[in-house]
Amino acid sequence: MQTTPNSNIQIALIGAGGMGQGDARMATSLPGVKLVAACDIYDSRLRRAKELWGKDTFTTRDHREILSRKDIDAVIIATPDHWHATITKAALAAGKDVYCEKPMVQQLHEGKEVIEAHKKSNRILQIGSQYASSVVFQKAAELLKQGAIGELNLVQAWLDRNTAIGAWQYSIPPDASPQNIDWDRFIGNAPKHPFDPIRLFRWRNYRDYGTGVAGDLFVHLLTGLHVITGSIGPERIYASGGTRFWNDGRDVPDVMLATMDYPRSPQHPEFTFALRVNLASGNVEEAFGVKLIGSEGVMEVTMNDLTVAKMPREPEFDYTIPTFPKRLQGQLSAGMQKLVDQPMTGDSLKAKTESKFHAPSWFSAHRQHHQNFYSAVRTRKPFFEDSVFGFRTAGPSLLTNNSMWESRVCKWNPETLTAS
Repeated sequence: MQTTPNSNIQIALIGAGGMGQGDARMATSLPGVKLVAACDIYDSRLRRAKELWGKDTFTTRDHREILSRKDIDAVIIATPDHWHATITKAALAAGKDVYCEKPMVQQLHEGKEVIEAHKKSNRILQIGSQYASSVVFQKAAELLKQGAIGELNLVQAWLDRNTAIGAWQYSIPPDASPQNIDWDRFIGNAPKHPFDPIRLFRWRNYRDYGTGVAGDLFVHLLTGLHVITGSIGPERIYASGGTRFWNDGRDVPDVMLATMDYPRSPQHPEFTFALRVNLASGNVEEAFGVKLIGSEGVMEVTMNDLTVAKMPREPEFDYTIPTFPKRLQGQLSAGMQKLVDQPMTGDSLKAKTESKFHAPSWFSAHRQHHQNFYSAVRTRKPFFEDSVFGFRTAGPSLLTNNSMWESRVCKWNPETLTAS
C-alpha cells in the first residue's frame, strides 16, 4: 500500500509494552495516523491494545501475521532488543516502513545486515531515539557551529535515576503464566531458559535480551552528541562499571562510566566524550544533561533548556613575574600591560551567562520524532536518523559493554562501521 501526502497511514505495533504503547499513543495523536493491528507475546497486552485503539484492532502473538497484511503501511518495532534486527529486516522485506526503537541492534554484526536490508528495500527506516528531533539539540548545533564556545575539546553527558522503574524493575502482572505468554517466541534466538516472568517483564536487566545501560541510555546520549556536533562516531572507547545497588539477579550494571575519543573532522577538532549513568543516584528527579566545553565557553543542554556561559581567558600578566629578578620583572610587567586595556578584576573573571534558550512549553521531542517519521512516510523523504545513523550510535554504545566486560580499550572505525 503506497501512501500519498494526503493519505491516511495505517500502522501496526509490534511489541506492546511500555515504550511500544507510548510510541503508538504519540503516533495516533497525529492527524491521519491510525493503528489497526498489534502484536505481543503476552495476551493481556493484546487485550489492552483493544481497550486503547478499539475492539476491531487486529491482534496476534506472531509478528509475521502483521507483516503479511496488505492494509498496513508502517510498523513500530518496540520489542526487547534481541528481536530488533530480525523483525526490522523482515518488515523492510515485506515492504513496510519501519520505526524501530533504539538501539537499532543488539549485536554488532547485525548493524550492517540492517543497513543492507534498508538499502535494498527502498523503504523508510527511522530509529526511535527522540533526542534527534529535539529543538534544543538543534539550537545547540547551530550555536556550536557559530563558534559560541570556541573550539570544542570535551563533552560530558549524564543520565542519572533513582527509582525502581527507572532501574527497570518493571511490574510483574499477577496473571503471567505459560498459558497466556508465548515464552518460546519471546526467547527467539536467545539462549534457552525455563519460563520466568521476571526475565520477560524485566528483560532490560539481562544480556540475553537487552543491552543494559549502553543500549537503553548511552544511545540517547550519543544521538544528542551527534546531532549537536555533526560527528559520525568515536575511534577509541573505554568503559567501567558494575552492579552497585540493584542486586536483584541482573547481569548488567546499574552504574556505568565511559570515555570516547572523537577524531578531528571538518566540523570540529578532536574531543573526548565522557558519559555517566547511575540508576541509584540519590537524585530526587531524573538528572539529564550534556555539557560541551570549549576554549571560550561552556554550553549545557537538557531536553528543554540550553545555556551558554563564557569565562574571559585569564591574560598572561604577572602571575610568575615575582620569580624573576626585579630588573626582568619590570620589563615583563611593562610588556604585559600593553596586551590589555586594563588589569582584570575578580568580577571580570566570573563566568557570565551569555544566552539561554527554552523549548516551547507545548513542545514534545517524542511526538515530534513521530511526526518526522510519518512525514517521511508520506513524502518519501527520509529523516536523518536512518539505519546508518542508528548504527553509528548503537555500535559505539555496544562497544562500551564489550570494553567493560572484557576490561579492554575498544577501537571503532566510524567510516567503515567496524570494530577491533
